[in-house]
Amino acid sequence: MEDMVHVDRAMSTEQDIKISAKGVQVHYADTHAIRDVDVDIDDKTVTAFIGPSGCGKSTFLRCINRMNDTIDIARVTGDIRIDGEDIYDPKVDPVQLRAKVGMVFQKPNPFPKSIYDNVAYGPKIHGLARNKADLDEIVEKSLRKAALWDEAKDRLTAPGTGLSGGQQQRLCIARAIATAPEVLLMDEPCSALDPIATAQVEELIDELRRSFSVVIVTHSMQQAARVSQKTAFFHLGNLVEYDDTDKIFTNPQDPRTESYISGRIG
Repeated sequence: MEDMVHVDRAMSTEQDIKISAKGVQVHYADTHAIRDVDVDIDDKTVTAFIGPSGCGKSTFLRCINRMNDTIDIARVTGDIRIDGEDIYDPKVDPVQLRAKVGMVFQKPNPFPKSIYDNVAYGPKIHGLARNKADLDEIVEKSLRKAALWDEAKDRLTAPGTGLSGGQQQRLCIARAIATAPEVLLMDEPCSALDPIATAQVEELIDELRRSFSVVIVTHSMQQAARVSQKTAFFHLGNLVEYDDTDKIFTNPQDPRTESYISGRIG
C-alpha cells in the first residue's frame, strides 16, 4: 500500500508540470545571455523569476513563447516543452503557440482600437468565435477575469488608450487571456504602475492562477513574495536556485541567493 501511495504521488507530480526546460542556452550574437537552464514549472501556480537587471530572467521568459524568434541575432538551443510538446519543433507554428501562451509586457500597450476590439482581436484572428454573440461572450468573460468589466462595460466602444495606466494593463491582461491560453507570461507587469494599480494587478494574478500557469518576471522581491508560490533566482545568465517562494526568501541554499535577498548584490 505504501508503494502505491509513493507511485501515485510521483505520477501526480509528473502531471502537474506544465513547462519543462532542459539545457536552455540563449546567445545574442556573441553574448551568452542564458546558460544551461533546467527548470520544471508547475501548472496552476504563480512562478516568479527574480534577479538583478540583465541577469537573463526576461530573456528566458521570452523563450517560453518564442518571442526571441523575432530578434535576428538571437539563437536558442536546448529543450522547452509545454505539456510534453517540444515548442521549438519545426512543425510548431509560433503564432498558434502564442495563442496558447499569452504575454503581458512591462508597459501597458493597448492597440489603438476600442476596448472591445482590443479583447476581440485575438479570438477573431484565431477563429475562436463563430459569430458576434460568441465574440461578445469572450470579451465579457475576459474583461471579467481581468477585473475590468464593471469599469469598462459602459464604454466598450471607447479607445483602450483612454483608460488609466492600471486599467490599460488589466485590458492587456484581458487581451492576453481572450485566446484561452494555458500559460500566461508577465514581464514586470507592474513596473509602470502606481501602488494602487499594482495592488489590483497583484490581486488579479492570484485569481488567474486558478485557470493558468502564470510566470512573472519582477524586479520587486516583495512582489515575488506576495504573489508567487515558486521562485527562480537568476544571476549572470544562470538559474542559481529554484524552490518554494517561502524557502527562497527565508532559507536560501545558495550564498548568491542569500546575498541578493539581503540586498548585498543587485
